[in-house]
Amino acid sequence: MVGASASALLPATSLDSAPAAAPWSNSRLGLSSLTLASGLLVTLPVFLQAPWVRLAPFSAAVFTAPLLALALLLSRHRDPRLARAGELLVGFCGSWLGGCLFWGWFRLHPLWHLPIEAFALPLALTGLRGRWKLACAFYLGSLLGTAATDAAMAATGVMTSWPQVLSASPPEASLLLQSLARQVLSPLPLTLVISFAAALIQACRLLWRRGEAGRICSAALATTLAVDGLFLLAALGAPVLTGLI
Repeated sequence: MVGASASALLPATSLDSAPAAAPWSNSRLGLSSLTLASGLLVTLPVFLQAPWVRLAPFSAAVFTAPLLALALLLSRHRDPRLARAGELLVGFCGSWLGGCLFWGWFRLHPLWHLPIEAFALPLALTGLRGRWKLACAFYLGSLLGTAATDAAMAATGVMTSWPQVLSASPPEASLLLQSLARQVLSPLPLTLVISFAAALIQACRLLWRRGEAGRICSAALATTLAVDGLFLLAALGAPVLTGLI
Protein backbone atom coordinates (compact mmCIF):
# COMPACT_ATOMS: atom_id res chain seq x y z
CA MET A 1 0.00 0.00 0.00
CA VAL A 2 2.72 2.46 0.94
CA GLY A 3 4.90 1.34 -1.96
CA ALA A 4 2.07 2.00 -4.38
CA SER A 5 1.60 5.47 -2.92
CA ALA A 6 5.28 6.19 -3.34
CA SER A 7 5.18 5.16 -6.97
CA ALA A 8 2.21 7.43 -7.53
CA LEU A 9 4.01 10.38 -5.97
CA LEU A 10 7.10 9.94 -8.10
CA PRO A 11 6.00 8.67 -11.51
CA ALA A 12 8.72 7.48 -13.85
CA THR A 13 7.68 9.95 -16.54
CA SER A 14 8.17 12.85 -14.15
CA LEU A 15 11.72 11.85 -13.33
CA ASP A 16 12.64 10.93 -16.88
CA SER A 17 11.37 14.20 -18.28
CA ALA A 18 13.13 16.36 -15.69
CA PRO A 19 16.08 18.47 -16.81
CA ALA A 20 19.44 16.74 -16.79
CA ALA A 21 21.28 17.08 -13.51
CA ALA A 22 24.59 18.85 -13.24
CA PRO A 23 27.55 16.57 -14.00
CA TRP A 24 28.77 16.52 -10.41
CA SER A 25 25.41 15.30 -9.10
CA ASN A 26 25.72 12.09 -11.09
CA SER A 27 28.89 11.18 -9.26
CA ARG A 28 28.70 8.80 -6.35
CA LEU A 29 30.09 11.41 -3.95
CA GLY A 30 27.65 14.13 -5.02
CA LEU A 31 24.58 11.95 -4.83
CA SER A 32 25.68 10.44 -1.52
CA SER A 33 26.06 13.93 -0.07
CA LEU A 34 22.55 14.87 -1.17
CA THR A 35 20.95 11.75 0.26
CA LEU A 36 22.85 12.19 3.53
CA ALA A 37 21.70 15.81 3.73
CA SER A 38 18.13 14.68 3.05
CA GLY A 39 18.28 12.26 5.98
CA LEU A 40 19.80 14.84 8.31
CA LEU A 41 17.13 17.41 7.46
CA VAL A 42 14.41 14.95 8.44
CA THR A 43 15.90 14.70 11.95
CA LEU A 44 16.04 18.47 12.54
CA PRO A 45 12.34 18.87 13.39
CA VAL A 46 12.71 16.20 16.09
CA PHE A 47 15.62 17.82 17.89
CA LEU A 48 15.15 21.51 17.05
CA GLN A 49 11.63 22.26 15.85
CA ALA A 50 9.67 20.30 18.48
CA PRO A 51 11.02 22.15 21.56
CA TRP A 52 11.10 25.49 19.70
CA VAL A 53 7.47 25.26 18.57
CA ARG A 54 6.38 24.21 22.03
CA LEU A 55 7.96 27.33 23.57
CA ALA A 56 7.48 29.92 20.81
CA PRO A 57 5.40 28.71 17.86
CA PHE A 58 5.11 32.09 16.14
CA SER A 59 8.85 32.70 15.96
CA ALA A 60 9.42 29.13 14.75
CA ALA A 61 6.93 29.66 11.92
CA VAL A 62 8.38 33.06 11.01
CA PHE A 63 11.84 31.46 10.82
CA THR A 64 10.63 29.87 7.59
CA ALA A 65 11.09 33.23 5.83
CA PRO A 66 14.87 33.66 6.38
CA LEU A 67 15.34 29.93 5.89
CA LEU A 68 13.60 30.10 2.51
CA ALA A 69 15.57 33.23 1.56
CA LEU A 70 18.82 31.37 2.30
CA ALA A 71 17.61 28.38 0.31
CA LEU A 72 16.75 30.49 -2.73
CA LEU A 73 20.05 32.34 -2.49
CA LEU A 74 21.99 29.09 -2.38
CA SER A 75 19.97 27.69 -5.29
CA ARG A 76 21.37 30.49 -7.51
CA HIS A 77 24.98 29.93 -6.45
CA ARG A 78 27.60 29.29 -9.12
CA ASP A 79 28.88 26.25 -7.27
CA PRO A 80 26.61 23.40 -8.41
CA ARG A 81 26.93 21.65 -5.04
CA LEU A 82 25.65 24.68 -3.14
CA ALA A 83 22.93 25.23 -5.71
CA ARG A 84 21.65 21.69 -5.30
CA ALA A 85 21.82 22.04 -1.51
CA GLY A 86 19.70 25.18 -1.82
CA GLU A 87 17.11 23.32 -3.86
CA LEU A 88 16.93 20.62 -1.20
CA LEU A 89 16.55 23.25 1.50
CA VAL A 90 13.54 24.72 -0.32
CA GLY A 91 11.74 21.41 0.15
CA PHE A 92 12.71 21.37 3.81
CA CYS A 93 11.12 24.80 4.24
CA GLY A 94 7.77 23.34 3.23
CA SER A 95 8.05 20.56 5.79
CA TRP A 96 9.24 23.00 8.45
CA LEU A 97 6.34 25.41 7.96
CA GLY A 98 3.75 22.63 7.93
CA GLY A 99 5.18 21.25 11.17
CA CYS A 100 5.17 24.68 12.82
CA LEU A 101 1.55 25.33 11.87
CA PHE A 102 0.32 22.01 13.20
CA TRP A 103 2.39 21.69 16.37
CA GLY A 104 1.97 25.36 17.19
CA TRP A 105 -1.79 25.71 16.89
CA PHE A 106 -3.47 22.38 16.05
CA ARG A 107 -1.46 19.87 18.05
CA LEU A 108 -4.49 18.63 20.00
CA HIS A 109 -6.29 17.69 16.78
CA PRO A 110 -4.44 14.72 15.25
CA LEU A 111 -6.84 14.42 12.30
CA TRP A 112 -5.56 17.81 11.09
CA HIS A 113 -1.94 16.65 11.14
CA LEU A 114 -1.64 15.26 7.63
CA PRO A 115 -3.86 17.85 5.87
CA ILE A 116 -1.82 20.71 7.34
CA GLU A 117 1.51 19.06 6.56
CA ALA A 118 0.26 18.47 2.99
CA PHE A 119 -0.49 22.15 2.29
CA ALA A 120 2.17 22.26 -0.49
CA LEU A 121 1.28 18.88 -2.04
CA PRO A 122 -0.06 20.29 -5.36
CA LEU A 123 3.09 22.37 -5.86
CA ALA A 124 5.31 19.42 -5.00
CA LEU A 125 3.61 17.07 -7.45
CA THR A 126 3.77 19.53 -10.35
CA GLY A 127 7.29 20.65 -9.44
CA LEU A 128 8.74 17.18 -10.06
CA ARG A 129 8.86 18.07 -13.76
CA GLY A 130 10.94 21.22 -13.27
CA ARG A 131 14.16 22.49 -11.78
CA TRP A 132 12.85 22.12 -8.23
CA LYS A 133 12.53 18.35 -8.41
CA LEU A 134 14.94 17.84 -5.48
CA ALA A 135 12.87 20.15 -3.27
CA CYS A 136 9.68 18.38 -4.30
CA ALA A 137 11.18 14.91 -3.80
CA PHE A 138 12.31 15.77 -0.27
CA TYR A 139 8.95 17.26 0.67
CA LEU A 140 7.06 14.28 -0.76
CA GLY A 141 9.32 11.79 1.01
CA SER A 142 8.79 13.56 4.32
CA LEU A 143 5.04 13.78 3.73
CA LEU A 144 4.78 10.10 2.81
CA GLY A 145 6.64 9.23 6.02
CA THR A 146 4.22 11.39 8.02
CA ALA A 147 1.25 9.69 6.37
CA ALA A 148 2.62 6.23 7.15
CA THR A 149 3.35 7.19 10.77
CA ASP A 150 -0.14 8.59 11.30
CA ALA A 151 -1.70 5.53 9.65
CA ALA A 152 0.28 3.20 11.91
CA MET A 153 -0.74 5.19 15.00
CA ALA A 154 -4.39 5.02 13.97
CA ALA A 155 -4.20 1.29 13.19
CA THR A 156 -2.61 0.47 16.55
CA GLY A 157 -5.13 2.56 18.46
CA VAL A 158 -2.72 5.02 20.05
CA MET A 159 -3.83 8.09 18.07
CA THR A 160 -6.97 8.45 20.18
CA SER A 161 -4.75 9.17 23.19
CA TRP A 162 -2.75 11.85 21.35
CA PRO A 163 -4.68 14.88 22.75
CA GLN A 164 -4.56 13.43 26.26
CA VAL A 165 -0.77 13.06 26.15
CA LEU A 166 -0.18 16.54 24.77
CA SER A 167 -2.46 18.27 27.27
CA ALA A 168 -1.23 16.38 30.34
CA SER A 169 1.34 17.60 32.86
CA PRO A 170 4.91 16.37 32.24
CA PRO A 171 4.83 13.55 34.85
CA GLU A 172 1.43 12.33 33.67
CA ALA A 173 2.43 12.63 30.00
CA SER A 174 5.52 10.51 30.64
CA LEU A 175 3.44 7.74 32.20
CA LEU A 176 0.92 7.90 29.34
CA LEU A 177 3.67 7.68 26.71
CA GLN A 178 5.23 4.69 28.40
CA SER A 179 1.84 2.99 28.61
CA LEU A 180 1.14 3.64 24.91
CA ALA A 181 4.59 2.38 23.91
CA ARG A 182 3.98 -0.86 25.81
CA GLN A 183 0.60 -1.10 24.09
CA VAL A 184 2.33 -0.89 20.69
CA LEU A 185 4.57 -3.81 21.69
CA SER A 186 1.64 -6.13 22.32
CA PRO A 187 1.22 -8.84 19.65
CA LEU A 188 -1.39 -7.39 17.28
CA PRO A 189 -0.20 -3.75 17.28
CA LEU A 190 3.41 -4.90 16.94
CA THR A 191 2.46 -7.03 13.91
CA LEU A 192 0.82 -3.99 12.33
CA VAL A 193 3.88 -1.81 13.02
CA ILE A 194 6.21 -4.40 11.50
CA SER A 195 3.95 -4.61 8.44
CA PHE A 196 4.06 -0.82 7.99
CA ALA A 197 7.83 -0.84 8.40
CA ALA A 198 8.22 -3.60 5.82
CA ALA A 199 6.04 -1.66 3.36
CA LEU A 200 8.13 1.49 3.90
CA ILE A 201 11.37 -0.40 3.37
CA GLN A 202 10.02 -1.80 0.12
CA ALA A 203 8.93 1.70 -0.94
CA CYS A 204 12.43 3.00 -0.19
CA ARG A 205 13.96 0.25 -2.34
CA LEU A 206 11.66 1.06 -5.25
CA LEU A 207 12.27 4.78 -5.00
CA TRP A 208 16.03 4.32 -4.77
CA ARG A 209 16.01 2.94 -8.31
CA ARG A 210 14.17 5.95 -9.72
CA GLY A 211 17.09 8.30 -10.18
CA GLU A 212 18.27 11.30 -8.20
CA ALA A 213 14.87 12.58 -7.09
CA GLY A 214 13.83 9.06 -6.13
CA ARG A 215 16.90 8.66 -3.94
CA ILE A 216 16.24 11.96 -2.16
CA CYS A 217 12.68 10.84 -1.48
CA SER A 218 13.88 7.41 -0.38
CA ALA A 219 16.41 8.90 2.06
CA ALA A 220 13.76 11.14 3.64
CA LEU A 221 11.37 8.22 3.96
CA ALA A 222 13.97 5.85 5.40
CA THR A 223 15.07 8.43 7.96
CA THR A 224 11.46 8.92 9.03
CA LEU A 225 11.24 5.19 9.69
CA ALA A 226 14.43 5.30 11.77
CA VAL A 227 13.20 8.33 13.74
CA ASP A 228 9.91 6.56 14.47
CA GLY A 229 11.86 3.61 15.87
CA LEU A 230 13.92 5.91 18.09
CA PHE A 231 10.73 7.66 19.20
CA LEU A 232 9.25 4.34 20.33
CA LEU A 233 12.39 3.49 22.29
CA ALA A 234 12.44 6.94 23.88
CA ALA A 235 8.77 6.65 24.85
CA LEU A 236 9.60 3.41 26.66
CA GLY A 237 12.71 4.56 28.49
CA ALA A 238 12.96 8.36 28.45
CA PRO A 239 9.70 10.02 27.34
CA VAL A 240 11.13 13.52 27.77
CA LEU A 241 13.41 12.85 24.78
CA THR A 242 10.42 12.46 22.45
CA GLY A 243 9.94 16.23 22.28
CA LEU A 244 6.26 15.94 23.23
CA ILE A 245 6.76 16.77 26.90
